[in-house]
Amino acid sequence: MRDIKELESNGLKYWPSEIIEKEKKISILPHLLKTQDHFISILNISDSEPEAWLKVLKLNSSLSDNYFLKHLSILSDVGGEALQKLFGDFSDFFPNNKLQFNWNGSSHEYTFSSLKKRWSNKNVFIDGDGLSRDDISIESHPIVKDVAMFLIFGGLSTNTKLPEWVFEKCIIGSLIGKTEKLKQFVKERYIWVSRITGGAEANSLGNITEAYVKDFLIQELPNNWRVNKDKLPVSHNERTSLSVDIIVKSPSGNLCAIEVSFQVTTNSTIERKAGQAQSRQSLLHSKNCKIAYVIDGAGNFQRESALKSLCKYSDFTVTFAPNELNKLVTYLTENL
Repeated sequence: MRDIKELESNGLKYWPSEIIEKEKKISILPHLLKTQDHFISILNISDSEPEAWLKVLKLNSSLSDNYFLKHLSILSDVGGEALQKLFGDFSDFFPNNKLQFNWNGSSHEYTFSSLKKRWSNKNVFIDGDGLSRDDISIESHPIVKDVAMFLIFGGLSTNTKLPEWVFEKCIIGSLIGKTEKLKQFVKERYIWVSRITGGAEANSLGNITEAYVKDFLIQELPNNWRVNKDKLPVSHNERTSLSVDIIVKSPSGNLCAIEVSFQVTTNSTIERKAGQAQSRQSLLHSKNCKIAYVIDGAGNFQRESALKSLCKYSDFTVTFAPNELNKLVTYLTENL
């Protein structure tokens, strides 16, 4: 049985930066869905000239400049990696730093004005940290305007040397002023984005922590081990397999169930897991399966009685710290 004090001394107590960053990226989706109609309305009335959207955006208090750019990035399906690669060959694609394009039956030219920083999600403030700021404006950060103009009109460029994906993805400019087509494009795109991110369910930090541990195990265990690809041969109701957070299967066919709990603030989740711990271990042991727990967070360590129960009825218990998760990997490889 793992000593509670020793377990706590090896815990992180508060969310690791990797999980916080993932949560930030996921949690922006509700705001994007909430502001998509504002985004559509801005482009609908911006068909007088290529930069008309700038004037309309200034008058719209519901959508910040970097969130407007985030809409463009998601709708174009052009992320930071693609932008960085393009920027690496910028002078080849945009002679004299100019984007020349045909729009609304006329030729137009836009001069990029801020090329000192590489194009990336961080540098244009559309990563998790950037979107949490409310002081980003095109006036103070013209790089935001440069990337926006590229995403809107890049696909209409007269330069045939641009990568093919630019002409396929950077097409929003062709929809400006076309109310129904633009609305349909945006709505359908966000339905797809919602499915990719798992919708509201993905907002749960609990799901992110489970994924964090699962990904760690997939990366650190040998390639012939299976993670979350099998069912447990036990059931509480004789109909469905016992549900746990993670299932690991060794090449020899042995299984280990893993339960994950990270609570910064105290709640009843760990009490529920503790109440099930003895019966779960007995059930799993009856089929020669093992059970381990990954427990962390200041809130969980306040529930000493529940922690003792989990440690007592666990075959192995660790925290979220990387060295602790490595101990779990060692345990699995030596005992399954």
